[in-house]
Amino acid sequence: MILPLKPHELPKNLSDSEREFWKQPNDLGYRPCLEISKEYAQASSAIIRQRRKYLMVVVNGGLNQQRNQIVDAVLIARILEAALVIPVLQVNQIWGDESEFSEIFDVEHFKRILRDDIRIVSSLPSTHVVARPAVESNMPLHASPDWIKSHYTRKLRRDGVLLLRGMDSRLSHDLPSDLQKLKCKAAFHALRFAPSLQALGEKLARRMWEEGPFVALHLRLEKDVWVRTGCLPGLSAELDEEIRIARIKSPQLLTSRSNMTFEERRKQGLCPLTAHEIARTLRALGANSRTRVFWAGGEAFGGSKSLEPLRAEFPLLYDKFSIAEPWEMEPFREKASSLAAIDYIITLNSDVFIPSHGGNMGHALRGHRAYVGHRKYITPQKRDLIQLFLNSSSMREEEINDEIKRLHSEANGRPQLRMEKPTRDVLGYPVPECMCRSSRTWHAVV
Repeated sequence: MILPLKPHELPKNLSDSEREFWKQPNDLGYRPCLEISKEYAQASSAIIRQRRKYLMVVVNGGLNQQRNQIVDAVLIARILEAALVIPVLQVNQIWGDESEFSEIFDVEHFKRILRDDIRIVSSLPSTHVVARPAVESNMPLHASPDWIKSHYTRKLRRDGVLLLRGMDSRLSHDLPSDLQKLKCKAAFHALRFAPSLQALGEKLARRMWEEGPFVALHLRLEKDVWVRTGCLPGLSAELDEEIRIARIKSPQLLTSRSNMTFEERRKQGLCPLTAHEIARTLRALGANSRTRVFWAGGEAFGGSKSLEPLRAEFPLLYDKFSIAEPWEMEPFREKASSLAAIDYIITLNSDVFIPSHGGNMGHALRGHRAYVGHRKYITPQKRDLIQLFLNSSSMREEEINDEIKRLHSEANGRPQLRMEKPTRDVLGYPVPECMCRSSRTWHAVV
């Protein structure tokens, strides 16, 4: 398991506001707990021995979208009692990243950690190489294990090979306990980054950590994010028009609610927070000009101008390139997934984490930070924040700060039960299926 550096002890000379900002949530004694049932263990011996059925998958999207699909592929292989062929990473259409699985993830570690659950092979055996394997790309949303068995078992038995595409977020989040535990095992234990990436990410994380506490932000300021969300960066009339034109040229990129205006989207909390809005929120929550801030994300649309409001408030602002030596980053400079992996490792090690717009990385870090001890994770209450910013002209700064603190008093990464909302994914909310409050933590997985 990827274990981050410990959160820092709080210095004694902090103000009450600063102390509250850096204070870690009460983890209520929850620890990883992946004990499986006897039935699951008994079924495993036959599943890992079989040599007749093979599942191939093609995963797409950015790094964390791919991670989700790889984890789902592990579960589907288990459900179908098939061997899993190391997944194929489809070329990222936005970033043009052609990295293979072995360039991003530690293949041998992946195989070893899951060897008691499924059989994983690097390629199809010669006996199963076929010109045109059965391809499935129409898995519905919220597909259950029963649906997967009823639709794929016959084809898999007939052909010996099944190729799945278009799996993103298709598997149901409402799964039997053993499969939820396997999901956590795959995501938090098996999917370790490739050694070169892991080593560099940990080195850069330690550089940040050794200088004292730091807050990590995941800023969604890239051009494609503004296009996809139907929002505008508000940097200038020219840059806003550039986003509008890009959206007209590629209307399929708009993710949802295409009939809403930008202003309506923003008021509903559907837009990424800008650097100015993040800076205002941070200041209200207790950060100040001495706070060290690491920001993760791709190239910000508008360049350095888009970050000026954040840098003006927090001059100790860093990214992966500013804390690394140029030669350290050179092998990964044009590889979006590798850069995202480095961001992931550094942000996992931060004392506080704040995403500006949710998304796959924010979701992954919510669950991972919970799994390693419920490290502080502040979820911006965007809808309420925007309403406050739009209607605060007559309010004093202290009143605005108090209201922002009130809005986020419970949004701090404290333990939350997955079942409180049926649509929650165990990878974002690992309590209670993957974490328990007893002393029976599972030490067999590393």
